[in-house]
Amino acid sequence: MTVSPHLGQFYIGGQWVDPLPGATQAGVENPATEEIVAQVALGTAADADRAIAAARAAFDGWTVVPVAERIAFVKRILEVYNSRYEEFAQAMSTEMGAPIEWARGAQAWAGQVHIESTITAAEQMVWEEMRGGTRIVHEGIGVCALITPWNWPMNQIACKVAPALIAGCTMVLKPSEIAPLSGVLFAEVCHAAGVPPGVFNLVNGTGPEVGARMSSHPEVDMVSFTGSTRAGTAVAAAAAPTVKRVAQELGGKSANIILPSADLQAAVAGGVAGCFGNTGQSCDAPTRMLVPRALHDRALEIAAAAAAEVVVGDPRDTATTMGPLISQTQFDKVQRLIQAGIDEGATLVCGGTGRPAGLNRGWFVQPTIFGNVTNDMTIAREEIFGPVLSILPYDDVDQAVAIANDTPYGLAAYIAGPVEEARPVARRLRAGTVNLNYPDWDTFAPFGGYKQSGNGREYAGWGIHDFCEVKGIVGWGA
Repeated sequence: MTVSPHLGQFYIGGQWVDPLPGATQAGVENPATEEIVAQVALGTAADADRAIAAARAAFDGWTVVPVAERIAFVKRILEVYNSRYEEFAQAMSTEMGAPIEWARGAQAWAGQVHIESTITAAEQMVWEEMRGGTRIVHEGIGVCALITPWNWPMNQIACKVAPALIAGCTMVLKPSEIAPLSGVLFAEVCHAAGVPPGVFNLVNGTGPEVGARMSSHPEVDMVSFTGSTRAGTAVAAAAAPTVKRVAQELGGKSANIILPSADLQAAVAGGVAGCFGNTGQSCDAPTRMLVPRALHDRALEIAAAAAAEVVVGDPRDTATTMGPLISQTQFDKVQRLIQAGIDEGATLVCGGTGRPAGLNRGWFVQPTIFGNVTNDMTIAREEIFGPVLSILPYDDVDQAVAIANDTPYGLAAYIAGPVEEARPVARRLRAGTVNLNYPDWDTFAPFGGYKQSGNGREYAGWGIHDFCEVKGIVGWGA
């Protein structure tokens, strides 16, 4: 792929600018080859200050632009994005090691579909209304700091930038410095679409340096953060003194309850696919499969067969269905947790430590399944963020619900079985999204978590509302 010429710069005030003194550079690694494919500039707090100042200067002019015109601008972004769609797919395949067909059909598509859904929701949204003699107005909250992760780069950028723009906010985006290629490409898209100077800004950098400054800056009105729960707590602490709004989409340890009456073959195979998608690097992955105790051994057989169908290998090969993990850091973490599962007595059904056979380079791991897992084991408690599935037996549905809810997380949950039986179980689960029988991705549904999985909701109209303040103009109708 062709690397952007702007990786050594930041997008501030409508221009590509060089970093201020003190900035450094870091190599961007292709995790499938361990080769450095580019160098990205890592800014300092001073670079963040410069971008925030540009966003603040642009806010008063942007927020009074009529909603219809702001929607029209996001439509232009969509047009330019679509014209560079393959570039986004190639960028994410390179920076993440995503299999190219997955990069096209899921990663690049996610950016496209979220922009489309946000546009549709904005056109349907009631922005102003009368309640008695009071005018209720939804307007942009102000300058927003947007901090996005490496595992779904364009999904999270689109879920934040599109609603923030339409709400009338200005913003500074800090993509993950581990996977910055697609973020810089998105800034090029915004520039080509004609973003007014200062409305959208991008600064690359680390969380402790640039992210912390964005979170604490007194001229930032809102922080929207997606990442680990550990990092999310640091963002919230930094934001607290200035009482800014903080929206967080954090970690997960999602349960997948296979009801006794479910089609076991389809339910288990679907659960394995859901867990292993994106090399297991999804915060809402169904990583704890709960099966009736009497069906446990059969479920292990089905799961092992499903895992055997996974093709781990070169992301450039269209036959590949699983690429590497993002980095050696993540590889080492997953290896440690797989070993913990073995050491704590879970049944290793397939996979295990080490790379798959024939792969001696790149951060590839074996698709791994454990059976006879109990909910107090490390692999059932910690978010692994790799293709590791824990299968836990249960005695009755009440126990399954109790196990599912016995976690500090609450991002997503899954239920497989007749829908009339699944619905009442869904109401009992403490999770922001409950998926019944592996439905299609609904980009109009609210996405966000309970408990330590965060607060706020993203996607379509839910995301727009998160970036809005609500004003009551009393006496309007007098």
